[in-house]
Amino acid sequence: MRVTGRAVLVTGASRGVGRAVATAFANSGDRVAIHHRESAPLAEQLAAALPGNGHVVVQADLTDPEAVRRMVDEAAERLGGLDVLVNNAGQSTPHPITDTSYEQWQQHWRQTIDLNLIGAANVTWCAVTHLRARGGGRIVNVSSRGAFRGEPNHPAYGASKAGLNSMGQSLAVALAPYGIAVATVAPGFVEPDLTNEHIKVPRDEAMRAQSPFNRVARPEEIAAAVHWLASPEAEWASGTVLDLNGASYLRT
Repeated sequence: MRVTGRAVLVTGASRGVGRAVATAFANSGDRVAIHHRESAPLAEQLAAALPGNGHVVVQADLTDPEAVRRMVDEAAERLGGLDVLVNNAGQSTPHPITDTSYEQWQQHWRQTIDLNLIGAANVTWCAVTHLRARGGGRIVNVSSRGAFRGEPNHPAYGASKAGLNSMGQSLAVALAPYGIAVATVAPGFVEPDLTNEHIKVPRDEAMRAQSPFNRVARPEEIAAAVHWLASPEAEWASGTVLDLNGASYLRT
């Protein structure tokens, strides 16, 4: 028998935007699988703090395809199925081309693409089996403004997020016949939550100044958009890439 509320898997959910996304779904009565790679205490703390019952913690290195399969299957088994996937996990480390050795350059590209793009693709493949068994569902990818404006100090990150956008649009077409809608959000800078390090003040000021609102996004603002895109009412938004950058970057 299906439990009341949807079954939701959020990758990279122990902190930041992922944590806010997990909270938004739990607040609306859904059950959440909180994925982490190596942040078990934070993930367990979040699971205990979320409203409602039935939340679970799952672990996997998303660059390991077999670990991904086990994690998604575990989440679906413990939640009693799967209705929503949020691909939030990702990483970004600086590697400017003129200040990075050839060996470091290769390492950064492999690590970033393996997690941000291939990892998300593998989680999606595994989740789709469970979504189809439900007769449909929602997939929401968390991309970045950097996919459009470029990331000169983090080029692999920008490229991985551009790839994520394209993957989401391709799968929106491929999965629509199965009742699965796929959408993407592309945030700009987001303030850290209490589990993250504080942004240094000088850089924080520069970040805020990029938006005419003179601030960066709150994680809850990104989570609200993700939550809506995963709603039954948002099916017709499938294939969209939603800019969430406070008018800091405008594209045509």
